[in-house]
Amino acid sequence: MNTYDLIMKKREGSVLTREEINYLVDGFTNGQIPDYQMAAFLMAVFFRGMNYEETATLTMAMADSGECLDLSGIEGIKVDKHSTGGVGDKTSLIVGPILASLGVPVAKMSGRGLGHTGGTIDKLEGIPGFRTSISKSDFIKQVNRIKLAIVGQTANLAPADKKIYALRDVTATVDNISLIAASIMSKKLAAGADAIVLDVKVGTGAFMKTLEDARELARTMVAIGTMAGRNTTAVISDMNEPLGNAVGNILEIEEAIECLKGNGEKRLMKVSKVLACHMLLAAQKAYSIDEADKMVEEVISSGRAFEKMKEFVAAQGGDTGYLENTERFNKATLLAVVTGKDLLQAKEPFKKQNQAYLFACNNQEIGMASMILGGGRQTKDSKLDLTVGICLKKHLGDLIKEQEEIAVLYGNDVHKLKEAKKRFINAYTLSEKEHFSNKMIYEIIAKKDL
Repeated sequence: MNTYDLIMKKREGSVLTREEINYLVDGFTNGQIPDYQMAAFLMAVFFRGMNYEETATLTMAMADSGECLDLSGIEGIKVDKHSTGGVGDKTSLIVGPILASLGVPVAKMSGRGLGHTGGTIDKLEGIPGFRTSISKSDFIKQVNRIKLAIVGQTANLAPADKKIYALRDVTATVDNISLIAASIMSKKLAAGADAIVLDVKVGTGAFMKTLEDARELARTMVAIGTMAGRNTTAVISDMNEPLGNAVGNILEIEEAIECLKGNGEKRLMKVSKVLACHMLLAAQKAYSIDEADKMVEEVISSGRAFEKMKEFVAAQGGDTGYLENTERFNKATLLAVVTGKDLLQAKEPFKKQNQAYLFACNNQEIGMASMILGGGRQTKDSKLDLTVGICLKKHLGDLIKEQEEIAVLYGNDVHKLKEAKKRFINAYTLSEKEHFSNKMIYEIIAKKDL
């Protein structure tokens, strides 16, 4: 077996065997296969694709390339949740406490964000004292004791994926369903959960821009999880505008707290509840969506979910006083208010009108506005400003009038604030006619749907 032959085999569209894929992943990870040969192989995959069996094999090879967490010491069915990413996505901070308050163990490893906002770990670090790194034994003890722990990913989790992704990033081979699915699922499988619920985002603020692509990614990941013996479900949700009202790290922590108190923005609450319900089904704590929904509603309305959030934060060293009084959080020193007049005057046909409807949003531009403010990383070495961000007052389908506030931007640099406001305004399209906001949940895909 040699690399040249395997590159040619895939280039010609043939199916690779388990042994051949393992040879390529192992060889590249340990340095025996050079970058230029792996880059050629990735380009062959980009154009020729992989079937489900090949993709599952690639995923398992990457998952097995490093440490695979043994969560057998945790009692009960462990359910993990993963989002493919978007603007204002803070659902992990909401569904974790909900599930834990219902007795479902959530042992989660999360990453840092590269893009518009920080990842779950970055956001949690906005809580003074919160520790995102604890020992493996303490991690397992904490989940057994309070049913929830969220920590940063270990350096040795799926190292093959890190090395392959770095190469894909510089060889224009990122946008391939099989390679995307294998990258995501290799880390999820290595993290050791018994069941996985995937939140696959679709729209202008997501990696998958069309429902067709989102559906194929969801189906591929569910197939991988199923072949690996994990109960896997995918929820396809909308990302054509920010999820919730807040975009930015501390702002999103504050919004997650409001959701756990039952006061969250309706679209964010909808997605969070749907994800929580499917996690309950996967954990066999509920046997129908209706039953799961009632359980979720009860722990929110009773305050149990918010109390679990406080218990979780305290367990990892965080100051729960900030959760009880969010005014204590540090805030950016400068504000820029976007009004209806700002949007109307920026859009040529609407300059002389005093109202219009928010028709569409280039959500990627909202994310870029947040990143300009300092809320996201342009490179992996960029330093985040956890205090900046955007707070939305209107959503798609809403009527806007000249004097109404559309959003408030929080920043610490007047020039960045001005540039971010311009990007925010340009992100929206207006309409004279009333229309409905986007559907929030498009599809649910499980094993039976493959």
